[in-house]
Amino acid sequence: FLLLGSVYEMFGNECCLPTGEVIKVVGFKITNIIAECKEDNDEGHCMKQVELPLDFPALFKVIADSVPYFTIGEITRSLQIGQSRLGRPHFQNNMDMHLDGLTIKQGECIIIISLTEVEGKQCVNCEVNRDGESHNFSLPLSYEGEFCECSDDQFYTLKEILDWKIPKSRKRTVKLAKALTNWDLNFSPLPMDFIGDLILVPVYEIQAVMKFRKDIVHIPSNLDVEVIDVTDSYDINSFVQPLSVNDIFERPCKEFPLVAEIIEGPDPSQAIYRFMQPGKEIVIHQKCQSKRILASELRSDTHKRHFLIPNSYKGKLKRRPREFPTAYDLEIAKAEKEQLHVVATKAFTTNYTELASVLVGDQFLIQKRQTVEVSYKGIKKKVDVLACEKIIGKDYEQVLLPMYMEGGFVEVIHDKKQYYLSKVCEQFHLPFNVTVSVRDLSMTEDILAAVSGLQIEEQITDPYLLVSFFDNPEDRWEVPVHRVNMSLQLISKSNVKPESSPTRTIVEEISEEFYYMLRRYENTALHPPPRPPKKPVIPVSEQVALSVPQQKKPDPPKSPKVKH
Repeated sequence: FLLLGSVYEMFGNECCLPTGEVIKVVGFKITNIIAECKEDNDEGHCMKQVELPLDFPALFKVIADSVPYFTIGEITRSLQIGQSRLGRPHFQNNMDMHLDGLTIKQGECIIIISLTEVEGKQCVNCEVNRDGESHNFSLPLSYEGEFCECSDDQFYTLKEILDWKIPKSRKRTVKLAKALTNWDLNFSPLPMDFIGDLILVPVYEIQAVMKFRKDIVHIPSNLDVEVIDVTDSYDINSFVQPLSVNDIFERPCKEFPLVAEIIEGPDPSQAIYRFMQPGKEIVIHQKCQSKRILASELRSDTHKRHFLIPNSYKGKLKRRPREFPTAYDLEIAKAEKEQLHVVATKAFTTNYTELASVLVGDQFLIQKRQTVEVSYKGIKKKVDVLACEKIIGKDYEQVLLPMYMEGGFVEVIHDKKQYYLSKVCEQFHLPFNVTVSVRDLSMTEDILAAVSGLQIEEQITDPYLLVSFFDNPEDRWEVPVHRVNMSLQLISKSNVKPESSPTRTIVEEISEEFYYMLRRYENTALHPPPRPPKKPVIPVSEQVALSVPQQKKPDPPKSPKVKH
C-alpha cells in the first residue's frame, strides 16, 4: 500500500508512517476479544461488553452460524482450511447435490478437507461419511448452493476458536462450557455465574514490513490513515520476506540447512527461548519429529502445573503410589512383569455371595479379569469381575471384585529402583506417578527437581527445528513449531556440514489451556478405552463408613501362586 497520510505516534510504538511510504501487509493478528454477553437486570435484558484476555482459560462450545454461504469460495475465503482436525469445517447444503457417481442429500454433513487444484481450477477436497465408510469428492470454488454450518458438540479453548473458528467479517457466538481451574473467578471479566451465550468480536492489528526496515510494524486496524493499493505496479520481492517457524518447517527437507535472521523474537512470556533475539543469525540444520512426555504435578489443589519433558531427560525417577477409583482402573494398570498390590480406601458391600465385599484397609494382589455367573433372589446373570488375592496376615484368599464397584484403592510400592524417563514409558502403563530423586545435571536449571511429585500421562509427537547460532553451530537447540512464535528472514543456504553435536533440550512448563489442547488433539487417532459396565439394577445396601485399621505395614507379599 502507498500511504497518503502520515502518523508519527502509534500508542507508544516507535514507528512513523510518512506520506509516500510503501508498506507490504504480511499478516493480521488478533490483539484482544470483545465479548458481548446478555445480562438480566430489573429492566429486562441488556447487552454488556467485556474484554477477554487472549489467554482466558476456559472451554467453549461453538454455536453454528445460521447465515448461509452461497458458494464454496465464500467458505474458503472466510474460514481457514488446514491439515489440523480443527481446520476441517463441517457444512450442509440445503439442497441435494448431484455429482459424478455420487449424490449428496440435503442436510448431509460435508467435511472440507483441503484446498487443491484440478485441471487448473481451484477446488476443495471434501468427504462425507455414510455407515462407517468415507466418500471423497472435489468441488470447485465456484460451486453454488446454500451452505450452513453443522452443529458442533466439541469443546474448544479460546485460542483454538481464534485460530480456526472465527470467520472473517463475521462474529462468532459461543457458549461458556467450563472455566479452567487456574483462573481466579474473583477477577473474571464475565458476570458472576454467567451461563449464557457470548458473541465474540475480534480486534485485529495489521502486520506489515517497510522497504528500509527489517522489523515487523504492528498497525492498529482502527488507525485513521489513507492508503492506495499498488500491489500490481510494485516489486514486492524488494521487501523483507518474513516467515514463521511453521513456514520454515513446511519447506522440503532437501533445502536444509538454511541461514536465517531473526526479525521478531518469541513472545516475552516464552522466557526459556529469550536467547532468540531479533537481529541474530541462526543456522536451521533440519526439521525433526521427536517424542515429548506430557506430565502434571501431583497436588490436590487448583494450582497444578503441567510440563512437556524431552524423552532424553537424564534425571532419575522413583515411583510414587498411584490411586485407582474403580476396579476397572486396576485391571488397566496391572502389568505382566510385577504384581499390583493395593490397599482399599473405600468400603463396598455386595449382595452377591459369589463376590467379595471390601473394607477400608483390605489389601489385594490383582490378577486378571474374567466373567462369572452370580445369583440374587433366584435371578442368575453373568458379570465381569476382577480376580484378586486378598492378603489376610500371611495367608491369601481368592476373591472376586465386580468391575462396576465404586471403590477406591492406593498402590503399595515395594520397588526402590531409580528409573530414567524413557524406561518408565517403556516398562509401565501410563499414567504413572514418579518423583525426581536425582536432577538432570546437563541442565542449568531442572525445574522438575523442585516438584514433589509428577504424573507421567502420555507420549506425544512434537515437530521442531534443530537450530544453532551462526557463530556457534555446534551448540544446537530444539525450537518447537507449535509453541514458539517468531518471524525469520532467510538469508542463504548454509554450508555448515552436518555434525553429530549434542542437542540442548528444555523442560517446558505449559499453560493449562495448552495442556488441554495437547490432551485432546495430539492423539486423535487413538480411541478411548471402553468404560466399565454400569452397575446392576439390583439395589445394593449402603456402604458402611469404616476407619482404617491400625496395623503394622506388611512385608512385600509373596503369593505362592503368582511369580513376582
